[in-house]
Amino acid sequence: MERSAQNILATRKWTKITALALAGLFLVMFVFGFWFSREPDTFWVNRSADPEAPIVGYSTTDTLIRVAETLLEKPGGYLTNDKIPPNAFLDNIPSWELGVVHQMRDLGRVMRDDYTRSQSQSKEDTDVTIGSPQFYYNNDSWVFPTTESEYREGIEAFVRYRERLVARDPDTQFYARADNLREWLSQVEKRLGSLTRRLGNSVVSDRINDDLAGDAAAEAAGAQPDTVNVRTSWLRTDNIFFEARGTAWALLHFFRAAEFDFAHVLADKNAEASVRQIIRELEASLDPLRSPLVLNGSGFGLFANHSLVMANYLARANAAVINLRELLDQG
Repeated sequence: MERSAQNILATRKWTKITALALAGLFLVMFVFGFWFSREPDTFWVNRSADPEAPIVGYSTTDTLIRVAETLLEKPGGYLTNDKIPPNAFLDNIPSWELGVVHQMRDLGRVMRDDYTRSQSQSKEDTDVTIGSPQFYYNNDSWVFPTTESEYREGIEAFVRYRERLVARDPDTQFYARADNLREWLSQVEKRLGSLTRRLGNSVVSDRINDDLAGDAAAEAAGAQPDTVNVRTSWLRTDNIFFEARGTAWALLHFFRAAEFDFAHVLADKNAEASVRQIIRELEASLDPLRSPLVLNGSGFGLFANHSLVMANYLARANAAVINLRELLDQG
C-alpha cells in the first residue's frame, strides 16, 4: 500500500510538471507569435545618395531593395515558408508577405522591361535582368534553395545596379519617362482592382457575369453562366485583408519613390496632386487595426466589416491611379 501511494504521488508530480511545462511552452509560443504577427512600420524613402546632385532612379531602386530587406529581416524573419511552431500556425503575416511579394515582382519586372531600357530593342541591364526573376521564385520554399536565399540574390543584384547608378556608370541607365511610369501604373491598377473586388466579396454572394461585356464578338473557351458565385469564405477573410495591407504597405513606399524619380514628368503633366492623393489613401489604409480579429460583419449590420473599410481606401487609391494614368496619356 505504501509503495502504491508513493507511485501515485510520483505520477501526480510528473503530471503537474508536464502540465506546467506545456503551459510555459504555449505561453512562450503565444508571446513570440504575437510579436512576429506585428506589421513592420513604414520607413522614409531616400531621395538620392548625393543630395547635391540627385540621381534619377536611385530612389526607386533603393526603395525596392529596402522593401525586400524588410520582408526578410522583420521580427520573425520571412514566415511564409516556416514549418516550425509558432510560425507554422501564423497566417496573417504570410498573407501580408504575399502582398509585398506581388509588388516587388511587378516593380522588378517593370524595371527590367521599361525603366532601364530606352526602347523595345535596347539591351537589358545585366544586374536587373538577374535580380528581377529572383523575386518570382516560389514564395513558400523551405528546402534548398530556400525562398530567402533566392530573394537575397535578387537584392544583391539590385544593390549592384544601385552602386553603378551612384558611380554614374554610362552603361547604367534609368529612364524616368511618362510611358514607363504608365506601364507600372497599369500593373498597380490591376492589383488594386482585384484586391478591391476580393475584399468586397466578403458581403457579396454572387455577381452578374460581365466578363464578355462591351465586345459583341468576344468569346470564351467555356460556357459562361449568368451569375458567378464570388462569396469569400469567412476562413479566408483575414487572409485577403492582410494581403491587401501588405500590398498597400509596399505601394506606399514605391509611390513615395516615384514622387522623387518622376518629379519632372509629374510636374510637366501637373499630376503631383494625383500622386499625393494615392499616397494619402494608402496611408489611411495602414492605420492600426484596433480589433484583435478581422471582423466580417454584414454591410449594414451590427458589427464592423474591416474588409469593406480596406476596400474603400484601395478603391479610392485605384481611382487616383486611373486618373494619373489618364493625365500621363495626355500630350
